Amino acid sequence: MITIGLTTFSDHPSLIDGAKRKVRLSEYSGYFPVVELDTPFYAIPKVEVVKNWQRQVPDNFQFILKANRVMTMHDQGSADPVDNEQRFVEFNNYKRAVAPLMETGQLKAILFQFPPYFARRVATIQYLLRISNLMSGYPVAVEFRNSTWYGEEITEDVAGYLKELGMTMVAVDEPHTTNAGVPFEPIVTNENLALLRLHGRNVKGWTEHSADWRSKRTLYRYSQDELQEFAKVVSDLDQQANEVCIIFNNNSGGDAADNALQLKKIMGIDFGGLSPVQMDLF
Repeated sequence: MITIGLTTFSDHPSLIDGAKRKVRLSEYSGYFPVVELDTPFYAIPKVEVVKNWQRQVPDNFQFILKANRVMTMHDQGSADPVDNEQRFVEFNNYKRAVAPLMETGQLKAILFQFPPYFARRVATIQYLLRISNLMSGYPVAVEFRNSTWYGEEITEDVAGYLKELGMTMVAVDEPHTTNAGVPFEPIVTNENLALLRLHGRNVKGWTEHSADWRSKRTLYRYSQDELQEFAKVVSDLDQQANEVCIIFNNNSGGDAADNALQLKKIMGIDFGGLSPVQMDLF
């Protein structure tokens, strides 16, 4: 099975004919069967918020939720890091928050997107095991942003370790240079789910940390040829995993939705059970 989605649901005006307003989740779910939300990274949502998401989508719609910043050790780069006891508390708070999605099978993955300083060393390798223990029974995907996790033999070893832990290793497409980014490594480490996250290939926007860096780093529109290449990769992964999910995050210029729909067309995919789009209501 192949699924396609976007990061966030509200910032894709092409889905609502360019209207100058936020896209509603009920509208978004008329086009895609999955969405990735980053709001839990900043603050763990209340259970009622999660249930409200569920009320706006079909029963078979699924969510990829970013793990909270404390769970991914982002606090270690701040002036106010938490201690291990508080970190454990946040893991439990998070599990309580996503319980409604677990009950209905709508939680596709919890995405642990680690900070760039989360390098491969004994402590971080052990932390992955700790995550596996704390999140036992929950679908976990990990995205590394430090190149020490990759290399000719290193990638194979890391993939093997994640396979033992039952975690999905995210394949990341982003600008990759000697000093920044990580390589695109589509490897199946969990037969239930292979996950690709496509950030675009805007090298200048990705590497030059100007004042408006965050708003420009994913300013990129994939070409038809590039999407054709992704289609080949996805088809190969589809033979190895029960599901291949592609998330488009190249949205600084509003290109993610259009690219996602292009890939859907290229691959001849028809998503069933979507919400009715507005034109179908009349």
